[in-house]
Amino acid sequence: MRGPTGFLLCSLLLVAAHCPEVAAQDLQPDPKTPCANWMGGAPGYPGHNGLPGRDGKDGKDGLKGEKGEEGMQGPKGDRGEIGMPGLDGPRGFPGYPGQKGEKGEGAFVYRSAFSVGLTERAPHPNVPIRFSKIFYNEQSHYDASTGKFLCSIPGMYYFAYHLTVYLTDVKVSLYKKDKAVIFTYDQFQKNNVDQASGSVLLHLSTGDEVWLQVYGEGDNNGVYADNINDSTFMGFLLYPDLDVH
Repeated sequence: MRGPTGFLLCSLLLVAAHCPEVAAQDLQPDPKTPCANWMGGAPGYPGHNGLPGRDGKDGKDGLKGEKGEEGMQGPKGDRGEIGMPGLDGPRGFPGYPGQKGEKGEGAFVYRSAFSVGLTERAPHPNVPIRFSKIFYNEQSHYDASTGKFLCSIPGMYYFAYHLTVYLTDVKVSLYKKDKAVIFTYDQFQKNNVDQASGSVLLHLSTGDEVWLQVYGEGDNNGVYADNINDSTFMGFLLYPDLDVH
């Protein structure tokens, strides 16, 4: 086989013998070689996505920034609806007692008073002087027929008398329950008109009687009254016993 045909056949055999040696030396042929281009297959499919990597460590906080400028106040919002009442809170401890208040007046006003005058000369001793000129006796606690005041409201009372003295001496006493409480004596001066007076505070119980009376057995009943001279007797309730009423 000489000539051109024989030369071509020898060349092919040499190339075929050379390629297996290269494949034996390296299973992965260099893609740049002519054999790689001649023996390359179709491209493979893309692989699956890999797993996400682990989170990195948190970074350190940066420096605090400067305070920003205050913004403009926004418009006032609409008034909200009233919410539901809240639950009752726990009961507090009792407070300390306050100071005692002043004693008030009762709804009922207690009244007892009289003011009377003499219309004639006093009677003889040892009998009550009957003052029959009535200035005030609205509650009728004074009896003009007996000359005695009868207590209907227990409490503290004030009594006073102012007597004109004429013609003879005067010695009178204020009585409470048949017992003389105070005495007044005035010695008459001739050709003159004198005055005798006295007053006292007494606590009375219901039913107690108070009156004026000439004291003693002598001629000491110079109590006098006329159209220009008066002899008076009076008394009134200062305050009642509220624990009784």
